[in-house]
Amino acid sequence: MKRTARIAAAGAFALAALLPLHAAYAQASSNKPPAFYISEFEVTDPEGIRPYSAAVESTFAPFGGRYVVRGGQAKALEGEATKRIVMIAFPSFEQAQAWYDSPAYRAIRPIRQQSAKSRVFIVEGLRLEPN
Repeated sequence: MKRTARIAAAGAFALAALLPLHAAYAQASSNKPPAFYISEFEVTDPEGIRPYSAAVESTFAPFGGRYVVRGGQAKALEGEATKRIVMIAFPSFEQAQAWYDSPAYRAIRPIRQQSAKSRVFIVEGLRLEPN
C-alpha cells in the first residue's frame, strides 16, 4: 500500500508541475500525447554518479526530451519521502521508450544502476487542448 501511495503522490506532483509544459507538447505533437520519464532515486555513490549526471542530457535531447524536474525541493505529503525526483518530458511515449532503449543511454544506464537505488517509469500524459 505504501508503494502505491508513493507512486500516486509522485504522479500528482508531476501533473501539477507539468501542466504548462504539457500544453506546449500537446500543441507541438497533436497526434500523440506527451510522455514523461519519472525517476525516484537515492544516490548511494555520489562520486560514481557524476559521469552519468554529466552525460545523460546529451542522450535524451535528440529524442525531444527535456528536464522538467531535476532534484530540487520535494516534500512528502503522504507516504514515505523520496530522496530525489527527476522528470524528463518527451513528445511521445514512443520517443521516451526509444531514448531509454538507445545505445547512448544503454551505455550509461549501468552507472546509475550501480551508484543509486532507483525506480523508473515512463508514463503517457494526456493530450490537452490549448485554451
